[in-house]
This record gives sequence, structure tokens and C-alpha cells, in this order.
Amino acid sequence: MSSVSDIEDVRTLDRRDGPYGEVVLRRRGEHFEIIANGCFLMDTSDGRSERLLIDVALAGLPAGRDRPSVLIGGLGVGFSLAHAAADPRWGPITVVEREQAVIDWHREGPLARISGAALADPRTVILPTDLVAHMHGSTSAYDALCLDIDNGPGWTVTDDNGGLYTASGLTACMERLKPGGILAVWSAQPSATFEEALRNAGFTRVRTEEIPVARGVPDVVHLGVRPA
Repeated sequence: MSSVSDIEDVRTLDRRDGPYGEVVLRRRGEHFEIIANGCFLMDTSDGRSERLLIDVALAGLPAGRDRPSVLIGGLGVGFSLAHAAADPRWGPITVVEREQAVIDWHREGPLARISGAALADPRTVILPTDLVAHMHGSTSAYDALCLDIDNGPGWTVTDDNGGLYTASGLTACMERLKPGGILAVWSAQPSATFEEALRNAGFTRVRTEEIPVARGVPDVVHLGVRPA
């Protein structure tokens, strides 16, 4: 149960209505929270699972792949981007973020303290577009896709996001990967159903990495590789 002091220490910094609904940036004590359509997405209290998303993708690539490219789906609080940009082994870093408010909070708002150096990195490009649309409509190919736009395949922020985890969505992800490339999908809980969907879509080396949390089931990263 939250204490009175915890409740009193929550402050809304920005609230915007956009084409995908309401998005809110709040400050709780020393930490920031992003809320979309009333659904808690993430905060700055930890970040281990967002960093693991990047690390396991890099570790899963074929040995000797020089300066691989990575697409990060969802800017969030910036932990994944900052972690990727801090690693000189990565080549081009593309971030797809559909919420202009989130981009603004990083470029000129309070989240710049997390992502400022990464946004200034010449490898970094921000695409202000919908990730699902980018997967289906782009012709670009990446060595790694690190996706974190929902609380998981079964707990999406908007109904449209659900298409990412279907057979057609995973086929589109496969097409955006170079041979031997890796798909990494963050989730607030493990999903055997999604693992099976990855296998059915043709991904190999499907597995799930767990990240323990203080309470409840662990966060996870689901992984699959496009055959070489």
C-alpha cells in the first residue's frame, strides 16, 4: 500500500491527447513515469530489463558481424537507446517512436538527462512513426530488432499494436531482419503462446530471458533468430 507521502509526491509534468490517445509524463519522487491511455508503461526506477533487451540482441548475433545495425521500437524512458549508444560495437541505431510527446520529453524535457548523449550520437536516428506500420511498409533491413512498445504480446497499449504479434506481424519483422538477425521483444510476463508464434513464423533459436522483479512474475525478453 502506498504511503501518504508517496501519494503526495506524484506530480503530472505533461499530458497530451494525440492520434493514439492520451499520454502522460509523471514524476514520482526522483523517478519519471510514462502512462498511455491510463496504462502504466514504464518508469526510471530500474532499467535492467530495457538494457538486457539490447545486450541479449547483440550477444545473439553471429560472431564477427561488424558494427551491426539495430532498430529500437519505442523510445520509452530512453534506457534502451542510451545503453545501445554507450556501446561502440553497435553501428546505426534507429529508434521508432510514434508519440511526439515522448520525443519532445527526450529532446527538450526532463528525460533528456537519460538520452541526451545518445540523441547527439551521429549513429542515432529517430523516426516519428508507428512501429507496426514501419514493419509492414519499410524496405530497410536491420541486424537486430529490439521492440518494447507494450507491456507484452497479450497486453498492448492500443488494439492496433496487437498486429505486431500475429503471424503477419512476425512475418513483417522477419522481412526487416538481415539473415542471421535477431528479434528481441520485451514483455512484463513470459508467454509460451508467443514463443510458439515465433517458431511458427520461422524464427529459430527461440528462447526467453527472465529478469527478476521485486514483486510478481519476472519481466522477460523473448528472442528469435532469422535463419541465415
